[in-house]
Order: sequence, then C-alpha cells, then structure tokens
Amino acid sequence: MNNVVMRKINVTGSYQPLVTGTLVASVTISALPTNSGPVYFRGDDGLDVPWLAGEWHEFKGVNLAEIRVKGAVGDAVTVVGGTW
Repeated sequence: MNNVVMRKINVTGSYQPLVTGTLVASVTISALPTNSGPVYFRGDDGLDVPWLAGEWHEFKGVNLAEIRVKGAVGDAVTVVGGTW
C-alpha cells in the first residue's frame, strides 16, 4: 500500500532520527529557508554534514529512521514524499 509522508521535524541540539521506527520512503528533505543557520545531518562516516537554510535533496527508497539531524532550537526540516 502506498502512503503519503509529510512531516515537519523541529530540530534540537542533539541528533534525532527523522522518524521513530522503520519507514522506507522516497522523499524530498528540506531545511526551511527561515532557519537561523545550518542544520546538520549525520553522515555515513559519523561526521556532521551541514545543510544551509533553503537547501533540499531527494532520496529514493531510504529508511527515514536511519537519517539523523540536529541544529539550533527553533529550526526545522520538512520531509515530503511517499512509500511508492
């Protein structure tokens, strides 16, 4: 069954997964253009990967629980796509 995924994740100063539990989907992840600074994703090597305000990328068939993000309190990312 195909499901739409639309979420806004308010980031904190500590890494958090985009979702709790397994959710494999194809999505566009965006750092909001109103963010006060970069948000940081944990890279596959464990290092911070900064995304500037307004930056976005598309991902196909990824487990959103394995993607972790942090940043300044008040900043956010959006996740839009589906399980198709």
